[in-house]
Parts: sequence; C-alpha cells; structure tokens
Amino acid sequence: MDNYMNLVKLSVGTESVEGLQAWQEQYRARLPEGLPRHVTRMWPKREPEIVQGGSIYWVIKGLIQCRQRVVRMDEVIGEDGIRRCAIILDPELHRTYTAPKRPFQGWRYLKPEDSPTDMPQGREAEEPLPLELSQALAEIGVL
Repeated sequence: MDNYMNLVKLSVGTESVEGLQAWQEQYRARLPEGLPRHVTRMWPKREPEIVQGGSIYWVIKGLIQCRQRVVRMDEVIGEDGIRRCAIILDPELHRTYTAPKRPFQGWRYLKPEDSPTDMPQGREAEEPLPLELSQALAEIGVL
C-alpha cells in the first residue's frame, strides 16, 4: 500500500492543460520563489501524507487530465487576516490518462489506487481526442 495521499481539484476557467500551464507560468512569474501554488481556505489534515509523494490532480472540462507533485504547504495570511494554505507545486505538469470527475467545490483527497496513471513519455505531445469523445470513453472505462 502506498504511504502518500493525492488531492484532486477543479481547474475553474481552464480549457486545456496548456491553458493551465500558461496561467501558472504567468502567475508564478510574480512570486519570489517562482513555484506555482494554489491557495485554499482549508488546510488538508493529511498534509504529511500529501507532501511525502502526493500530487494534485487537475480536473479540466470534467476530466482529470494532468497532475503536479505537491512540494510543500505554506501558511498564507490574506488581506482579510484569515489564515489559508498555499499548496506549493512542482512546475512540471504530468499528463495523465483522462478520468471523468463530477463537479465539486474545493479539493478532495484522492487515493493513489484511485488516481489515473501518467501517460507514457512522448505521448503528451499527441493530439488529444476531441473532448466529447474523451469524456464518453472515460465514462465507459476505456480511457
């Protein structure tokens, strides 16, 4: 059994993995460390399990399509004085085989055995299937 935990999060407003990557590159250029981050209100109680090998899996257009390794979690105090969690991410996006995911708010835990596998090296550059076809194939368990 794996001794780490993953997270899954909707990438709201993102149309593609490339769009997520472009947004993160633009945003992280403003950060002193230059690492992408996702700031959330809730602090994951399973932080030790997440930072010892977990990733955040991104849901884009109803499908898990990629993941990023979680580097650490930092405390961030907002302008409103509220403590939040900044999930610091490795900049490399790893494409995964797609898996359908219904909309939800916030983030959810995702067990390693329930996480989609990474695409083999070299397949990331292949032209993706049309969204509707990819969703249909994922729903019936082909992808």
